[in-house]
Amino acid sequence: MSAGAVTGYTGGSGTAARNPFSRTAALAIVVLGSLLFILLLWMLATGRGFDDTNDGQAHVDGRGLNGFAAMAAYLEARGHPIERARSENALDDPGLLVLTPPPGAEGEDIARIVGERREVGPTLVISPKWVAGPASEAQQARGAKSGWVNLAGTVSPHWEGFLDEVWVELGAVDANGQAARWRGPDGLSGDLPDRDKLAWGGGEGLIPVVTEMDGRVLAAIVRESPGFEDGHYPLVLVFEPDLFDNYGMASGESAPLVDALLRNMGVGPSDPVTFDLTLNGHGRSRNLLTLAFMPPFLSVTVCLLLAAAFAGWRAFMRFGPPATSGPAIAYGKRALVENTAGLVRRSRRFHLLGGPYAERARERLARALGLSRHLDPERTEAAIDRALAARLPEDEPFSAIAARLRAARRPHEILQAARALHALERKLTR
Repeated sequence: MSAGAVTGYTGGSGTAARNPFSRTAALAIVVLGSLLFILLLWMLATGRGFDDTNDGQAHVDGRGLNGFAAMAAYLEARGHPIERARSENALDDPGLLVLTPPPGAEGEDIARIVGERREVGPTLVISPKWVAGPASEAQQARGAKSGWVNLAGTVSPHWEGFLDEVWVELGAVDANGQAARWRGPDGLSGDLPDRDKLAWGGGEGLIPVVTEMDGRVLAAIVRESPGFEDGHYPLVLVFEPDLFDNYGMASGESAPLVDALLRNMGVGPSDPVTFDLTLNGHGRSRNLLTLAFMPPFLSVTVCLLLAAAFAGWRAFMRFGPPATSGPAIAYGKRALVENTAGLVRRSRRFHLLGGPYAERARERLARALGLSRHLDPERTEAAIDRALAARLPEDEPFSAIAARLRAARRPHEILQAARALHALERKLTR
């Protein structure tokens, strides 16, 4: 056989055949897969991409008339860092906190969040007003975007346990016979977008900030009341959400009011603003995976990722092609016996070896002594014992050694009986 005819199998050592993937392609696959895996972990930890918060409700991610996405976008354009709080731990961050609870929120939860915030930063609570439904199929066919809603009616909040001395009322806009128009701080004023329904409030301990032209209070600062000490950050209640929701922000008159209200609350030009989503049903609890992508554990995660990247790079830049390993199971009778012995040794089924070994020895001796193949095992062993007694009367009978081998359970007992049987076989066959 010529050297050129030897192809394919290289034996138990040597080098592999040419890799079908180039180094560049292999590196691109590994890097892309690693980045996608890290992105998946980040999405699982933060909840991004798994649920749609643009659900038509009155919160920061709502893009319908009743949502507050426009207010957040405006504040972000003005230089305020915007944070969407998905856990209660994020509500302790400094800066302004904006709460937009739904009508059926637990008042005690709102009171607890507001009470803990009084020493952290100012809080703005915007009352709900509208009952909204999704856009119809006909409206979607005409170009209605995701999250757009139809305003089907109004509803008052029921927050028992939070400022129970304050009330909210809904009524006609034209109670004074004129279109609704608000007046705010710094001489600001503007029109409300809806000409049918108006929300206003009242109660003890309120300092009006924004009012309707007839004096109804649309937004107010809560005076320090029992349970609140002097010197705490301000709490502002907005009874008429159309001042700041997407419905009202559609006009240019609400934007200056947002700036003036934040100034009066002590919010600086670059202070962060956090919009709460936990009260609107979009909260997430922290877990170990979440903590891995949050300070101070984020630094440990980055170090582990860099170490994994370094280890992968070193593996990619190894010297020479990889060596092929030999077959998992070697060829040949000796290798077969060794593999079988190893299997028995691992399974510890030594007691299964004695019987078959004694049977094979009996068959070999029967052939060597010329005994009939049709004899049963007992008569065959008796014939072997008679032949042994005639030649070597002092030796132990074959049947006794075979019985001892079959009854052996420990490895040294099996080995001792097998050696005795092998020695007897050699004496009778030589």
